[in-house]
Amino acid sequence: MKQTDSAQVASQRVADIVAEWILSGRLPPGSRIKQDEIATELHVSRIPVRDALRMLEARGLVTLRPNAGARVARSSGRDMELNYRMREALEPMLLAESLPHLVDIDIERMRETLHALRDAADVETFLPLDRQFHWIAFQRHQAPQLAQAVERLWDTGQSYRRAYAKLALKNGGRILHTEQELYFGAIERRELEIAQSALILHIRRTRTGLSSYGHLIDAEPVIRTSRL
Repeated sequence: MKQTDSAQVASQRVADIVAEWILSGRLPPGSRIKQDEIATELHVSRIPVRDALRMLEARGLVTLRPNAGARVARSSGRDMELNYRMREALEPMLLAESLPHLVDIDIERMRETLHALRDAADVETFLPLDRQFHWIAFQRHQAPQLAQAVERLWDTGQSYRRAYAKLALKNGGRILHTEQELYFGAIERRELEIAQSALILHIRRTRTGLSSYGHLIDAEPVIRTSRL
């Protein structure tokens, strides 16, 4: 492997690890990212760490400021509103690109993930399963730019997803699970318009629910240990 290729692999590895720390809540919104500490923990030099942070800045997960270093991106209530409105517009489009190409094994994987979601008792278990559930429905797309836009919205909106999941599970998750079942049923029947409507309803209900609990967004570091 060429030295340049090796450096790129190292940077990507660091980016993947730090992204997981951010998405899992280990590094909460607004927290400072100390490059020396990351380099030491991952047994790399500062160069791949620096390059990794630039990658994460492009994904909207990190902010870089001259003389101020790197911090985990922090969002406002207005950012949350825009994030979910964009998801309402883009995710039904991505579903339309994918649903006609789903195969039986995709439907079965969604069913299994849905069952696992019903049993998820904590946010740490729920969030990755929820992401998997929705991505299975999108994975057969042939629109990479659209898919990348949706994934970026998921990444930058992770703190909102965490806040909503915590609220939903605290209340038993009944409404959330009902929405998931309606969505899955429409996909299983290949009813695109009904599935799109169920998806929009879910995203919109999440947005309006979070609008009533704006303090959870501004105070995300407080709830980060709870980990759509």
